[in-house]
Amino acid sequence: MHIAIFGANGATGRLLTQNCLAAGYSVSALLRAPESFPFRDRVTATGQIVQGSAFDAAAVARTMEGADVVFSALGAKSPLRNENVLPRAVPVIVHAMQQTGIRRMIALGSAGALPDSLAKQPAWRRWIVKNIVYTYLLKWPVYEQTFQYLALVSSGLDWTMVMPPMLTNGPARGHYRIDGEALPRNGSRISRADVAGFMMQQITSDAWLRKGVYISD
Repeated sequence: MHIAIFGANGATGRLLTQNCLAAGYSVSALLRAPESFPFRDRVTATGQIVQGSAFDAAAVARTMEGADVVFSALGAKSPLRNENVLPRAVPVIVHAMQQTGIRRMIALGSAGALPDSLAKQPAWRRWIVKNIVYTYLLKWPVYEQTFQYLALVSSGLDWTMVMPPMLTNGPARGHYRIDGEALPRNGSRISRADVAGFMMQQITSDAWLRKGVYISD
């Protein structure tokens, strides 16, 4: 199994890379700064590192060469400004997959991507998150994740978008709640390690094919 990873040098992307290597998969990673990537030598032993940007169609296509599955852990670094990462990168990745015939994409999303994400939360929390957090504090990340979801829906690919609330850097607990309709009640955080583990499971599962899935502790 060969996996192409976009966003491999981010916090969640590094976990995905580590998990793929531990599972015996070969990896291709698109990186702006390969010298800072801790798995550089292990990736190049069986796969490849492409230096470049996810906005560059040629670099994206090179990263996908021979891939069976595409992981995306891309996202904006700052919630306070419009970095426009996903609206620029996701169409490039989707187009490259369509051109090469690669079907499976597993993307890291966010619980704020869809308007019904808060349907199972207490009323007071819905009001705070919708009117303050999503409207002001996370306005741009929510916009980017909504764009990603709509782009995947219209792509015709076999995609899954995993939508957690706040990510922490704690260890994997190995148990969490998942829901296809909305964020589980009082779900407010989950470790990146658990999210990466769940994303790995989707490589060989079609349970959430062409769907978004919420996950929380």
